[in-house]
Amino acid sequence: MNEQIAYLSTTPGMIKETGPEDFNDIFEIINDAAQAYKGVIPDDRWHEPYMTVDELRGQMDEGVIFYGYYVDGCLIGVMGIQPVNDEVDLIRHAYVRTACRKMGIGGKLLKYLHDSAERPMFMGTWAAASWAISFYQKHGFELISDVEQKSSLLRKYWNIPERQVETSVVLADKNALNHLDRLL
Repeated sequence: MNEQIAYLSTTPGMIKETGPEDFNDIFEIINDAAQAYKGVIPDDRWHEPYMTVDELRGQMDEGVIFYGYYVDGCLIGVMGIQPVNDEVDLIRHAYVRTACRKMGIGGKLLKYLHDSAERPMFMGTWAAASWAISFYQKHGFELISDVEQKSSLLRKYWNIPERQVETSVVLADKNALNHLDRLL
């Protein structure tokens, strides 16, 4: 396993939109990487698997488009983007295989999606996931600190239960911050 990780860390990867043939790998990556949330997010929000096959299909049916980071044809990281109401783009479901973390894959996926976005961009994550919040802040996203604004954004642009609204945060890129009053 260490040899494989060393190989992956030194081999250039490629980012592209995933296809139907990648569905099982996307499912596997999400549920592998989401283990980091176990014991961190509220117990009533955690379940096994973290995302079911039906939930993943539902996300795709709702417009989440997944992009993948591939090394020699092997999918090792995914990040979704979801255009909503022709107003904003949401970063959704950003995950990298546990064995491949800390190699800059998430940052490359985020840069790729952000650079291609034409609309203001938001990202939602669990409030307890400090590492995820730090990651997005490191890449230029700012935390929406006003609880009412955060909750309003989550209710307007995400299709999530009220309990998840209570336990999540929203981060915004500069474009979203510049248009926040209009987007609320």
